[in-house]
Amino acid sequence: MSEYMQGGALANDDLDFSAPRGRDHAAERSTAAVKSPALNVAIGVSAVAVLAGLALWFMQLTGGMVQTAMRNLDSWGLYITGFMFFVGLSAGGLIISSVPKALGIRGFGGISKVAVFSSIACTVVAIGLVVVDMGQPFRVWELFVYSNLGSPLMWDIIVLATYLILSCVYLWAQIQTERGKVSAVALRIVSVIALVTAVLVHSVTAWIFGLQQGHEMWHTALLAPWFVSSALVCGTALVMAVVIGLRRAGYLEVEQENVVRLAKLLGAFVLVDLYFFGCDLLTEGFPGGAGAEVVALLTQGPLAPYFWFEIIGCAACAVICLTPALRRNGLLVAASLLAIAGIFCKRVQLLVGGFQITNLDLPFAMNSMSVTYADGTLADAYANLVYWPTPLEFGVTLGVVALGFLIFFLGLKFLPLRPTEK
Repeated sequence: MSEYMQGGALANDDLDFSAPRGRDHAAERSTAAVKSPALNVAIGVSAVAVLAGLALWFMQLTGGMVQTAMRNLDSWGLYITGFMFFVGLSAGGLIISSVPKALGIRGFGGISKVAVFSSIACTVVAIGLVVVDMGQPFRVWELFVYSNLGSPLMWDIIVLATYLILSCVYLWAQIQTERGKVSAVALRIVSVIALVTAVLVHSVTAWIFGLQQGHEMWHTALLAPWFVSSALVCGTALVMAVVIGLRRAGYLEVEQENVVRLAKLLGAFVLVDLYFFGCDLLTEGFPGGAGAEVVALLTQGPLAPYFWFEIIGCAACAVICLTPALRRNGLLVAASLLAIAGIFCKRVQLLVGGFQITNLDLPFAMNSMSVTYADGTLADAYANLVYWPTPLEFGVTLGVVALGFLIFFLGLKFLPLRPTEK
Protein backbone atom coordinates (compact mmCIF):
# COMPACT_ATOMS: atom_id res chain seq x y z
CA MET A 1 0.00 0.00 0.00
CA SER A 2 1.50 3.35 -1.03
CA GLU A 3 2.38 5.88 1.64
CA TYR A 4 0.04 8.54 0.37
CA MET A 5 -2.86 6.14 1.01
CA GLN A 6 -2.03 5.81 4.71
CA GLY A 7 -4.24 8.22 6.63
CA GLY A 8 -2.17 10.74 8.56
CA ALA A 9 1.16 9.20 7.56
CA LEU A 10 3.97 11.24 6.09
CA ALA A 11 4.52 10.79 2.38
CA ASN A 12 8.06 9.59 1.74
CA ASP A 13 8.06 11.88 -1.28
CA ASP A 14 7.80 14.86 1.06
CA LEU A 15 9.41 14.29 4.43
CA ASP A 16 9.86 10.66 5.48
CA PHE A 17 13.66 10.66 5.72
CA SER A 18 13.71 7.40 7.65
CA ALA A 19 12.04 5.34 4.94
CA PRO A 20 13.97 2.26 3.86
CA ARG A 21 16.14 2.58 0.82
CA GLY A 22 15.36 -0.73 -0.81
CA ARG A 23 12.94 0.52 -3.43
CA ASP A 24 13.73 -1.35 -6.61
CA HIS A 25 10.10 -2.06 -7.42
CA ALA A 26 9.09 1.52 -6.67
CA ALA A 27 11.90 2.87 -8.80
CA GLU A 28 10.82 0.74 -11.74
CA ARG A 29 7.25 1.98 -11.36
CA SER A 30 8.17 5.65 -11.10
CA THR A 31 10.67 5.64 -13.98
CA ALA A 32 8.48 3.77 -16.46
CA ALA A 33 7.21 5.93 -19.30
CA VAL A 34 3.53 6.79 -18.97
CA LYS A 35 1.44 5.26 -21.75
CA SER A 36 -1.49 7.60 -22.19
CA PRO A 37 -3.11 8.55 -25.51
CA ALA A 38 -4.40 11.80 -24.00
CA LEU A 39 -0.90 12.72 -22.82
CA ASN A 40 0.51 11.96 -26.26
CA VAL A 41 -2.11 14.23 -27.85
CA ALA A 42 -1.24 17.00 -25.38
CA ILE A 43 2.44 16.65 -26.26
CA GLY A 44 1.64 16.80 -29.97
CA VAL A 45 -0.60 19.87 -29.67
CA SER A 46 2.00 21.66 -27.53
CA ALA A 47 4.75 20.87 -30.04
CA VAL A 48 2.68 22.26 -32.92
CA ALA A 49 1.97 25.44 -30.92
CA VAL A 50 5.70 25.82 -30.19
CA LEU A 51 6.53 25.53 -33.90
CA ALA A 52 3.89 28.13 -34.73
CA GLY A 53 5.35 30.42 -32.08
CA LEU A 54 8.84 29.96 -33.52
CA ALA A 55 7.56 30.92 -36.97
CA LEU A 56 5.98 34.09 -35.57
CA TRP A 57 9.12 34.89 -33.61
CA PHE A 58 11.17 34.56 -36.82
CA MET A 59 8.73 37.02 -38.40
CA GLN A 60 9.34 39.40 -35.49
CA LEU A 61 13.11 39.04 -35.82
CA THR A 62 13.12 39.71 -39.55
CA GLY A 63 10.57 42.54 -39.51
CA GLY A 64 11.74 44.21 -36.33
CA MET A 65 10.10 45.13 -33.04
CA VAL A 66 8.09 47.82 -34.81
CA GLN A 67 5.62 45.00 -35.51
CA THR A 68 4.81 44.95 -31.80
CA ALA A 69 2.79 47.60 -29.98
CA MET A 70 5.74 48.69 -27.82
CA ARG A 71 6.93 52.25 -28.41
CA ASN A 72 8.85 55.01 -26.64
CA LEU A 73 6.02 55.76 -24.20
CA ASP A 74 5.39 52.06 -23.45
CA SER A 75 8.70 50.27 -23.87
CA TRP A 76 7.54 47.09 -22.10
CA GLY A 77 4.47 45.09 -22.99
CA LEU A 78 2.95 41.62 -23.02
CA TYR A 79 6.30 39.83 -22.94
CA ILE A 80 7.43 41.45 -19.68
CA THR A 81 3.93 41.14 -18.22
CA GLY A 82 4.12 37.42 -18.93
CA PHE A 83 7.63 37.29 -17.50
CA MET A 84 6.44 38.73 -14.17
CA PHE A 85 3.47 36.39 -14.16
CA PHE A 86 5.38 33.17 -14.86
CA VAL A 87 8.13 34.02 -12.39
CA GLY A 88 5.33 34.14 -9.84
CA LEU A 89 3.79 30.88 -11.03
CA SER A 90 7.16 29.19 -10.69
CA ALA A 91 7.28 30.01 -6.98
CA GLY A 92 4.40 27.84 -5.87
CA GLY A 93 5.79 24.46 -6.83
CA LEU A 94 9.20 25.08 -5.35
CA ILE A 95 7.92 26.62 -2.12
CA ILE A 96 5.21 24.00 -1.58
CA SER A 97 7.87 21.32 -2.01
CA SER A 98 10.80 22.92 -0.19
CA VAL A 99 9.13 24.39 2.92
CA PRO A 100 8.17 21.01 4.48
CA LYS A 101 11.68 19.63 3.94
CA ALA A 102 13.43 22.81 5.05
CA LEU A 103 11.38 23.19 8.24
CA GLY A 104 10.86 19.51 9.02
CA ILE A 105 7.06 19.62 8.85
CA ARG A 106 4.49 17.42 7.15
CA GLY A 107 4.33 17.67 3.38
CA PHE A 108 1.42 17.39 0.97
CA GLY A 109 1.28 13.70 0.21
CA GLY A 110 3.49 12.78 -2.72
CA ILE A 111 3.15 15.88 -4.91
CA SER A 112 6.66 17.20 -4.34
CA LYS A 113 8.35 16.20 -7.60
CA VAL A 114 5.41 17.22 -9.79
CA ALA A 115 5.30 20.58 -8.00
CA VAL A 116 9.00 21.24 -8.54
CA PHE A 117 8.83 20.25 -12.20
CA SER A 118 5.92 22.64 -12.77
CA SER A 119 8.18 25.32 -11.28
CA ILE A 120 10.94 24.42 -13.74
CA ALA A 121 8.55 24.62 -16.71
CA CYS A 122 7.25 28.04 -15.61
CA THR A 123 10.79 29.35 -15.12
CA VAL A 124 11.71 28.31 -18.67
CA VAL A 125 8.67 30.22 -19.95
CA ALA A 126 9.70 33.32 -17.96
CA ILE A 127 13.22 33.22 -19.41
CA GLY A 128 11.84 32.63 -22.90
CA LEU A 129 9.63 35.71 -22.66
CA VAL A 130 12.65 37.83 -21.73
CA VAL A 131 14.54 36.48 -24.75
CA VAL A 132 11.75 37.32 -27.22
CA ASP A 133 11.42 40.78 -25.65
CA MET A 134 15.07 41.54 -26.36
CA GLY A 135 14.46 41.73 -30.10
CA GLN A 136 17.85 40.25 -31.02
CA PRO A 137 18.62 37.10 -29.00
CA PHE A 138 22.02 36.84 -30.65
CA ARG A 139 23.05 39.77 -28.47
CA VAL A 140 22.37 37.98 -25.19
CA TRP A 141 26.12 37.61 -24.71
CA GLU A 142 26.37 41.42 -24.40
CA LEU A 143 24.47 41.21 -21.11
CA PHE A 144 27.43 39.42 -19.60
CA VAL A 145 30.29 41.12 -21.44
CA TYR A 146 28.95 44.62 -20.71
CA SER A 147 27.07 43.80 -17.52
CA ASN A 148 26.21 46.56 -15.07
CA LEU A 149 25.98 45.12 -11.57
CA GLY A 150 24.48 48.39 -10.41
CA SER A 151 21.31 47.57 -12.35
CA PRO A 152 18.52 45.39 -10.90
CA LEU A 153 18.08 43.98 -14.42
CA MET A 154 21.47 42.29 -14.13
CA TRP A 155 20.65 41.00 -10.66
CA ASP A 156 17.46 39.49 -12.01
CA ILE A 157 19.30 37.67 -14.80
CA ILE A 158 21.77 36.18 -12.32
CA VAL A 159 19.12 35.20 -9.75
CA LEU A 160 16.76 33.77 -12.38
CA ALA A 161 19.49 31.60 -13.90
CA THR A 162 20.50 30.43 -10.42
CA TYR A 163 16.84 29.73 -9.63
CA LEU A 164 16.41 27.49 -12.67
CA ILE A 165 19.62 25.58 -11.95
CA LEU A 166 18.70 25.11 -8.28
CA SER A 167 15.22 23.89 -9.19
CA CYS A 168 16.75 21.23 -11.45
CA VAL A 169 19.28 20.26 -8.77
CA TYR A 170 16.51 20.07 -6.18
CA LEU A 171 14.41 17.76 -8.37
CA TRP A 172 17.46 15.58 -9.06
CA ALA A 173 18.25 15.46 -5.32
CA GLN A 174 14.71 14.28 -4.52
CA ILE A 175 14.92 11.49 -7.09
CA GLN A 176 18.35 10.43 -5.88
CA THR A 177 17.23 10.50 -2.24
CA GLU A 178 14.45 8.05 -3.09
CA ARG A 179 17.07 5.78 -4.65
CA GLY A 180 19.28 6.04 -1.58
CA LYS A 181 22.06 7.92 -3.38
CA VAL A 182 21.63 11.30 -1.64
CA SER A 183 21.23 11.70 2.11
CA ALA A 184 18.22 13.31 3.73
CA VAL A 185 20.48 15.96 5.27
CA ALA A 186 21.83 16.95 1.86
CA LEU A 187 18.28 17.18 0.51
CA ARG A 188 17.27 19.44 3.38
CA ILE A 189 20.23 21.74 2.71
CA VAL A 190 19.31 21.99 -0.96
CA SER A 191 15.68 22.71 -0.02
CA VAL A 192 16.71 25.61 2.24
CA ILE A 193 18.88 27.14 -0.50
CA ALA A 194 16.09 26.69 -3.05
CA LEU A 195 13.57 28.36 -0.73
CA VAL A 196 15.80 31.40 -0.18
CA THR A 197 16.44 31.71 -3.91
CA ALA A 198 12.70 31.53 -4.64
CA VAL A 199 12.11 34.54 -2.38
CA LEU A 200 15.08 36.41 -3.87
CA VAL A 201 14.02 35.98 -7.49
CA HIS A 202 10.65 37.60 -6.80
CA SER A 203 12.15 40.38 -4.70
CA VAL A 204 14.72 41.27 -7.37
CA THR A 205 12.05 41.22 -10.08
CA ALA A 206 9.99 43.65 -7.99
CA TRP A 207 12.98 45.96 -7.52
CA ILE A 208 13.31 46.33 -11.30
CA PHE A 209 10.06 48.28 -11.09
CA GLY A 210 10.02 49.56 -7.52
CA LEU A 211 13.35 51.40 -7.74
CA GLN A 212 12.15 53.60 -10.62
CA GLN A 213 11.14 56.97 -9.19
CA GLY A 214 9.76 58.19 -12.50
CA HIS A 215 6.76 55.83 -12.41
CA GLU A 216 4.28 56.63 -9.64
CA MET A 217 2.59 53.22 -9.64
CA TRP A 218 5.84 51.29 -9.34
CA HIS A 219 7.77 53.33 -6.78
CA THR A 220 6.74 51.73 -3.48
CA ALA A 221 8.65 49.81 -0.81
CA LEU A 222 5.72 47.38 -0.61
CA LEU A 223 6.33 46.02 -4.11
CA ALA A 224 8.84 43.27 -3.18
CA PRO A 225 6.75 41.61 -0.41
CA TRP A 226 3.69 42.13 -2.60
CA PHE A 227 5.39 40.24 -5.44
CA VAL A 228 6.19 37.39 -3.05
CA SER A 229 2.60 37.21 -1.78
CA SER A 230 1.20 37.28 -5.33
CA ALA A 231 3.64 34.54 -6.32
CA LEU A 232 2.43 32.41 -3.42
CA VAL A 233 -1.17 32.93 -4.55
CA CYS A 234 -0.83 32.00 -8.21
CA GLY A 235 1.85 29.36 -7.58
CA THR A 236 -0.20 27.54 -4.94
CA ALA A 237 -3.28 27.82 -7.17
CA LEU A 238 -1.36 26.23 -10.04
CA VAL A 239 -0.12 23.35 -7.88
CA MET A 240 -3.61 22.66 -6.52
CA ALA A 241 -5.21 22.67 -9.98
CA VAL A 242 -2.47 20.40 -11.38
CA VAL A 243 -2.71 17.98 -8.45
CA ILE A 244 -6.50 17.69 -8.76
CA GLY A 245 -6.21 17.16 -12.51
CA LEU A 246 -3.46 14.54 -12.25
CA ARG A 247 -5.32 12.71 -9.49
CA ARG A 248 -8.42 12.56 -11.66
CA ALA A 249 -6.30 11.24 -14.54
CA GLY A 250 -4.88 8.51 -12.29
CA TYR A 251 -1.32 9.84 -12.34
CA LEU A 252 -1.28 10.74 -8.63
CA GLU A 253 -3.03 9.21 -5.63
CA VAL A 254 -3.33 12.12 -3.22
CA GLU A 255 -5.65 12.11 -0.23
CA GLN A 256 -8.37 14.76 -0.17
CA GLU A 257 -6.97 15.93 3.16
CA ASN A 258 -3.86 17.21 1.38
CA VAL A 259 -5.92 18.98 -1.27
CA VAL A 260 -7.89 20.69 1.51
CA ARG A 261 -4.64 21.80 3.17
CA LEU A 262 -3.53 23.35 -0.12
CA ALA A 263 -6.91 25.09 -0.39
CA LYS A 264 -6.56 26.55 3.11
CA LEU A 265 -3.08 27.80 2.25
CA LEU A 266 -4.35 29.37 -0.96
CA GLY A 267 -7.18 31.12 0.87
CA ALA A 268 -4.76 32.54 3.44
CA PHE A 269 -2.31 33.70 0.76
CA VAL A 270 -5.13 35.44 -1.15
CA LEU A 271 -6.21 37.35 1.96
CA VAL A 272 -2.64 38.50 2.60
CA ASP A 273 -2.28 39.63 -1.00
CA LEU A 274 -5.56 41.57 -0.88
CA TYR A 275 -4.43 43.15 2.39
CA PHE A 276 -1.22 44.37 0.73
CA PHE A 277 -3.29 45.73 -2.16
CA GLY A 278 -5.55 47.60 0.25
CA CYS A 279 -2.57 49.08 2.11
CA ASP A 280 -1.06 50.29 -1.15
CA LEU A 281 -4.32 51.85 -2.36
CA LEU A 282 -4.85 53.65 0.96
CA THR A 283 -1.28 54.96 1.05
CA GLU A 284 -1.52 56.16 -2.55
CA GLY A 285 -4.99 57.66 -2.45
CA PHE A 286 -5.36 59.23 1.02
CA PRO A 287 -2.79 62.07 0.66
CA GLY A 288 -4.15 63.01 -2.79
CA GLY A 289 -1.91 64.25 -5.58
CA ALA A 290 -0.27 61.81 -7.99
CA GLY A 291 -1.14 58.85 -5.78
CA ALA A 292 -4.84 59.61 -6.03
CA GLU A 293 -4.42 59.64 -9.80
CA VAL A 294 -3.12 56.07 -9.60
CA VAL A 295 -6.14 54.96 -7.55
CA ALA A 296 -8.53 56.65 -9.97
CA LEU A 297 -6.79 54.98 -12.91
CA LEU A 298 -7.28 51.55 -11.34
CA THR A 299 -10.81 51.93 -10.03
CA GLN A 300 -12.40 54.10 -12.73
CA GLY A 301 -9.98 54.45 -15.63
CA PRO A 302 -8.94 52.21 -18.54
CA LEU A 303 -7.54 49.58 -16.15
CA ALA A 304 -10.72 49.32 -14.06
CA PRO A 305 -11.91 46.02 -15.64
CA TYR A 306 -8.63 44.34 -14.64
CA PHE A 307 -8.77 45.84 -11.14
CA TRP A 308 -12.31 44.74 -10.38
CA PHE A 309 -11.81 41.28 -11.87
CA GLU A 310 -8.82 40.79 -9.58
CA ILE A 311 -10.66 41.99 -6.48
CA ILE A 312 -13.86 40.02 -7.11
CA GLY A 313 -12.11 36.91 -8.45
CA CYS A 314 -9.60 36.68 -5.60
CA ALA A 315 -12.30 37.35 -3.00
CA ALA A 316 -14.41 34.55 -4.48
CA CYS A 317 -11.36 32.27 -4.42
CA ALA A 318 -10.81 32.98 -0.72
CA VAL A 319 -14.47 32.28 0.09
CA ILE A 320 -14.37 28.92 -1.72
CA CYS A 321 -11.06 27.85 -0.19
CA LEU A 322 -11.94 28.83 3.39
CA THR A 323 -15.54 27.56 3.45
CA PRO A 324 -15.60 23.80 4.24
CA ALA A 325 -18.92 23.21 2.46
CA LEU A 326 -17.53 24.65 -0.78
CA ARG A 327 -14.28 22.67 -0.86
CA ARG A 328 -15.35 20.35 -3.67
CA ASN A 329 -12.78 19.58 -6.32
CA GLY A 330 -14.66 21.30 -9.14
CA LEU A 331 -15.04 24.50 -7.14
CA LEU A 332 -11.43 24.31 -5.95
CA VAL A 333 -10.22 24.16 -9.56
CA ALA A 334 -12.45 27.14 -10.36
CA ALA A 335 -11.02 28.99 -7.35
CA SER A 336 -7.49 28.21 -8.53
CA LEU A 337 -8.22 29.55 -12.01
CA LEU A 338 -9.80 32.70 -10.54
CA ALA A 339 -6.69 33.30 -8.42
CA ILE A 340 -4.34 32.75 -11.37
CA ALA A 341 -6.39 35.05 -13.63
CA GLY A 342 -6.61 37.64 -10.86
CA ILE A 343 -2.84 37.77 -10.41
CA PHE A 344 -2.40 38.05 -14.19
CA CYS A 345 -4.76 41.05 -14.10
CA LYS A 346 -2.59 42.50 -11.33
CA ARG A 347 0.46 42.16 -13.58
CA VAL A 348 -1.38 43.95 -16.41
CA GLN A 349 -2.35 46.76 -14.03
CA LEU A 350 1.20 47.10 -12.78
CA LEU A 351 2.99 47.15 -16.11
CA VAL A 352 0.53 49.10 -18.26
CA GLY A 353 -0.41 51.36 -15.35
CA GLY A 354 3.22 52.31 -14.87
CA PHE A 355 3.23 53.77 -18.38
CA GLN A 356 -0.37 55.00 -18.33
CA ILE A 357 0.37 58.03 -16.13
CA THR A 358 2.59 60.37 -18.11
CA ASN A 359 5.67 61.89 -16.51
CA LEU A 360 6.37 64.11 -19.54
CA ASP A 361 4.75 67.20 -21.01
CA LEU A 362 5.07 66.98 -24.78
CA PRO A 363 2.82 69.48 -26.58
CA PHE A 364 3.67 68.29 -30.07
CA ALA A 365 1.72 65.68 -32.01
CA MET A 366 2.47 62.02 -31.47
CA ASN A 367 4.08 59.92 -34.19
CA SER A 368 4.29 56.19 -34.87
CA MET A 369 7.41 55.85 -32.71
CA SER A 370 5.98 57.72 -29.73
CA VAL A 371 2.92 55.62 -29.06
CA THR A 372 1.30 52.58 -30.63
CA TYR A 373 -1.68 54.29 -32.17
CA ALA A 374 -0.45 57.81 -32.98
CA ASP A 375 -3.39 60.16 -33.24
CA GLY A 376 -3.39 63.66 -31.78
CA THR A 377 -1.41 64.98 -28.84
CA LEU A 378 0.01 63.36 -25.72
CA ALA A 379 -3.28 63.88 -23.87
CA ASP A 380 -5.12 62.07 -26.65
CA ALA A 381 -2.67 59.17 -26.47
CA TYR A 382 -3.31 58.71 -22.73
CA ALA A 383 -7.08 59.04 -22.95
CA ASN A 384 -7.38 55.27 -23.39
CA LEU A 385 -4.96 52.39 -22.82
CA VAL A 386 -1.55 53.53 -24.01
CA TYR A 387 -0.64 49.94 -24.93
CA TRP A 388 -2.47 46.94 -26.36
CA PRO A 389 -0.58 43.93 -27.81
CA THR A 390 -0.60 43.16 -31.51
CA PRO A 391 -1.68 39.73 -32.82
CA LEU A 392 2.00 38.95 -33.39
CA GLU A 393 2.77 39.50 -29.70
CA PHE A 394 -0.12 37.26 -28.68
CA GLY A 395 1.11 34.53 -31.05
CA VAL A 396 4.73 34.65 -29.92
CA THR A 397 3.65 34.64 -26.26
CA LEU A 398 1.39 31.63 -26.79
CA GLY A 399 4.30 29.84 -28.47
CA VAL A 400 6.56 30.42 -25.46
CA VAL A 401 3.80 29.33 -23.05
CA ALA A 402 3.28 26.21 -25.18
CA LEU A 403 6.97 25.42 -24.66
CA GLY A 404 6.32 25.31 -20.92
CA PHE A 405 3.37 22.96 -21.42
CA LEU A 406 5.48 20.76 -23.70
CA ILE A 407 8.25 20.50 -21.10
CA PHE A 408 5.74 19.66 -18.37
CA PHE A 409 3.93 17.01 -20.42
CA LEU A 410 7.23 15.40 -21.46
CA GLY A 411 8.26 15.32 -17.81
CA LEU A 412 5.02 13.57 -16.86
CA LYS A 413 5.65 10.98 -19.57
CA PHE A 414 9.34 10.23 -19.17
CA LEU A 415 10.58 11.45 -15.75
CA PRO A 416 10.04 9.65 -12.41
CA LEU A 417 7.69 12.29 -11.03
CA ARG A 418 5.16 9.95 -9.45
CA PRO A 419 5.67 9.15 -5.76
CA THR A 420 7.45 5.91 -4.98
CA GLU A 421 6.04 3.14 -2.82
CA LYS A 422 7.57 1.37 0.14
